[in-house]
Amino acid sequence: MYNPKSNKAEEFISHEEILETLAYAEANKENFELIDSIIAKAGECKGLTHREASVLLACEDEKKIQEMYALAEQIKQKLYGNRIVMFAPLYLSNYCVNGCTYCPYHAKNKTIPRKKLTQEEVKKEVIALQDMGHKRLAIEAGEDPVNNPIEYILECIKTIYSIQHKNGAIRRVNVNIAATTVENYKKLEEAGIGTYILFQETYHKESYEALHPTGPKHNYAYHTEAMDRAMQGGLDDVGLGVLFGLERYKYEFAGLLMHAEHLEAVYGVGPHTISVPRIKNADDIDASSFENGISDETFAKLCALIRLAVPYTGMIVSTRESQAVREKVLRLGVSQLSGGSRTTVGGYQEDERPNDTAQFDVSDQRTLDEVVHWLMELGYIPSFCTACYREGRTGDRFMSLCKSGQIQNCCHPNALMTLKEYLMDYAAQDTKALGEALIQAQLDGIPKEKVKEICKDRLQKIEQGIRDFRF
Repeated sequence: MYNPKSNKAEEFISHEEILETLAYAEANKENFELIDSIIAKAGECKGLTHREASVLLACEDEKKIQEMYALAEQIKQKLYGNRIVMFAPLYLSNYCVNGCTYCPYHAKNKTIPRKKLTQEEVKKEVIALQDMGHKRLAIEAGEDPVNNPIEYILECIKTIYSIQHKNGAIRRVNVNIAATTVENYKKLEEAGIGTYILFQETYHKESYEALHPTGPKHNYAYHTEAMDRAMQGGLDDVGLGVLFGLERYKYEFAGLLMHAEHLEAVYGVGPHTISVPRIKNADDIDASSFENGISDETFAKLCALIRLAVPYTGMIVSTRESQAVREKVLRLGVSQLSGGSRTTVGGYQEDERPNDTAQFDVSDQRTLDEVVHWLMELGYIPSFCTACYREGRTGDRFMSLCKSGQIQNCCHPNALMTLKEYLMDYAAQDTKALGEALIQAQLDGIPKEKVKEICKDRLQKIEQGIRDFRF
């Protein structure tokens, strides 16, 4: 039985409800009166239900799809402006006891070298990331209670936050580790993490259990209810995601939105971010052996409809995707990008890009500076801002700020100031020249005159060597 307020996975992600939703969407995919009313509702920036959004996903009329894309672009611009938040993943350990069939970390893989960073190696990785200009990391580790216990993760977080190198500092650590207990989520909250991220992989229970044949991750309910425990542990910024390609994308899309609706219904705040990874080749994984892979066009449509359905939720696209695909979905709703990523354990210290311990093949292999330059050429402001989390603007406090439109007086100047830091400390000369011109042109986009004047003053102080201003 479907109940978004239930605390049971099979009730807030109801298989029967998803099947009924998909049947309803298929029956109405040419009901243009209904489709127009759903698009009009989306235009009010109040979001869509999983059923309404599924109707738009089923619609194959090219004219209507272009209307959806235009509206997604409009909403993205209205709520996020032209800011794109930058981050990098940091892989701590690839030891794992699970048997996931789509991930090279799986316990039976004997060809991948196992590696776990010491605290000294964590320090070297962080310095390498700081030397690129990164301020925000997402730490990743396989599930292994012996090699990667929560104590190890907490120690790594402490190490990361402690490192001051030249003008470098990691100001926000997001955490992507396996489902755990309320007690452990409390420990992560006390350690000062940003967002807790956990990909569902698939919402289809039968497929989920087949794809996770062994290990603790086999337990569908425990994994799916992890965000509830994270919220109960005090983590009000959580990040959802499915791995597109494992199951039928329409099923996953409905499940993903139902999960967001559940968090909103029970805790009063939906997910802080949604990630949209697609399955990729890796050490002993052949992505083409998974029959539910999706085209670039379908991927773009999914991104646009996530923006319509959950307008205030950040959307993340990693270096799994190519430059061309990332460019398209940036317009349609993506608000966070990784740059200069290495998906190997200890990969940032290496001169050459290592592949032997990679969790997946990286499609966009450009350096952070190349990605920053490219974004600015497209008219975006690469933002290294971490202010909201550090000022306590998380969960429902962030959402209310976002919904009132006041975020433009925080995020826009913060983006400009953190970009200025990057230009002063890390950018190549041509990137710096492009960025300085962009900052001057964008200052007028700050709505409040007083905020604009303070921002101008702080930009001058950054030139004089002072760092870390924030609104």
